[in-house]
Amino acid sequence: MLRFLLFLTLLSACQSNTPETLPDVSLLVLGVAQDGGYPHVNCSKTCCQLYWSGQRPKRTPTCLALVDRRSGKCWMFEATPDYTDQWERLRKAAGMPEKSAPDGIFLTHAHIGHYTGLMYLGREAQGANAVPVFALPRMQYFLENNGPWSQLVALKNISIRPLQADSAIQLAPDIRVTPFTVPHRDEFSETAGYRITVQEQTVLFIPDIDKWEKWNRDIVREIQSADAAYLDATFYKNGELARDMAEIPHPFMEESMQLFGQLTDAEKARVHFIHFNHTNPMLWDFEEIKKVEQAGFRIAREGQVFVF
Repeated sequence: MLRFLLFLTLLSACQSNTPETLPDVSLLVLGVAQDGGYPHVNCSKTCCQLYWSGQRPKRTPTCLALVDRRSGKCWMFEATPDYTDQWERLRKAAGMPEKSAPDGIFLTHAHIGHYTGLMYLGREAQGANAVPVFALPRMQYFLENNGPWSQLVALKNISIRPLQADSAIQLAPDIRVTPFTVPHRDEFSETAGYRITVQEQTVLFIPDIDKWEKWNRDIVREIQSADAAYLDATFYKNGELARDMAEIPHPFMEESMQLFGQLTDAEKARVHFIHFNHTNPMLWDFEEIKKVEQAGFRIAREGQVFVF
């Protein structure tokens, strides 16, 4: 069983927490928005005007971090366009301000909010030295054969570490990460999800998927077998955008909550919705957030700390 789950803001962590504040191994939520972040470019809707009028805070693209204070190591899941901000918050909150780069970055796929932060490791910015980047085969090929990412490889700013679906990577004797594939719009790469296991406790991370029923696995059973699940909640409901939403398939939160309704109360509490489009009220509508939480589910928040 999990010992506890707590919430704090990484801003507060950066300002006041000593390294002893965080436990030996924890998972930090560094971003919760869809690829374009919140506020969204060229958005004149009420959702984004709430930010511009100072009523709601900025939210960065979805990113998780795994911190092992025992070894002084940390790993990021996704390299978002807000990498600079997220990395600074991570190393300060983790009590590792001397680190110049994470000990590894696990990528899910080649959509802009999930890998373009790698650019900050290049010669125009940090000029990093062989930062390990974990990727499935098509993602690896994409990085190695398309500029400017291929320059990162050629100049050894990053070091590609090949992944194989359903084959675990051992990060420590009691920490392993297992990638798996999910159906998504795989124009440039396959799409990965991850199972992060620490001392036999597991967190599921699936920020992007077309629809749960398209997957060859039962998402309900996957939730039941995990201790927490950070799951795609890009859109709250159909009709949220003016365009044909079938062109950008994701599980609507309304669909997911109906599907997950068969879970027990304890199992529902394992579900943490994440990867919110700017139109999703989970970013800015307190009343709608309250309804989802009253239904037994959780809303991922930047600064959330999940303790193993």
